[in-house]
Amino acid sequence: MTLAPEVIAQLADELADADRNHGVITRITARHPDATIEDSYAIQGLWRDRMIARGRHLVGRKIGLTSKAMQRATGIAEPDFGVMFDDTVFATGAEIPVDLFSNVRVEVELAFVLKQPLEGPGATLDDAIAAIDYAVPALEVLNSHIELEGRTIVDTIADNAAYGAMVLGDVRKRPDEIDLRWVPGVLTRNGEVEETGVAAGVLGHPATGVAWLANKLALHGARLETGEIILAGSFTRPMWVSRGDDVVCDYGPMGMITCRFV
Repeated sequence: MTLAPEVIAQLADELADADRNHGVITRITARHPDATIEDSYAIQGLWRDRMIARGRHLVGRKIGLTSKAMQRATGIAEPDFGVMFDDTVFATGAEIPVDLFSNVRVEVELAFVLKQPLEGPGATLDDAIAAIDYAVPALEVLNSHIELEGRTIVDTIADNAAYGAMVLGDVRKRPDEIDLRWVPGVLTRNGEVEETGVAAGVLGHPATGVAWLANKLALHGARLETGEIILAGSFTRPMWVSRGDDVVCDYGPMGMITCRFV
């Protein structure tokens, strides 16, 4: 790491304030151009620990930037991850307050719930599939507290990988019940199709990201635990949403998700 502990603590405080006030801060890399990915995960980790100390409960982790569509959309060429808390989980049909978030966008994803721990290093796709209890369709609501223009992966990781919330569908499938690579997503806003894709766009198979995350966490002395929800990464570009927008995503054999931003 290149940043001093007091700088990491200051940046974690700024992001916590931005989260509380739904604001945006100046890019970390504009102020600290030598900041590394290790610095950004240290900032995220301190922010996470402070959220837990305030009473929030960790329910899982998100993986981001796992598809070419998302990498091209952001200009960032490697995956990242963040954490998800229980107060950020919505069910299909929900009304979602826009004012909870900054720079609000939606992505089409699959989420996985684990039936057993998954630990790296060396975790494979087969290991991930064996650890998955079921898949469920999900929309991720992006929430960026750092100015978007010019941001790098360091900025994004520090900002909890831009995670805001997720909306879960109500159709669950075990990995042996469906070919997860070919789950489709047709995303509409106010009745107009905006984005389409298939889950194979996520690293060739959406569960590949689960193995990647287990191996990444091993570098930080952690593992994926039983019952965790893993949001596997988008297979469409992000779609901007505003107050009053009705959002629907059709996942074919895995049903539909609906929500309205209010």
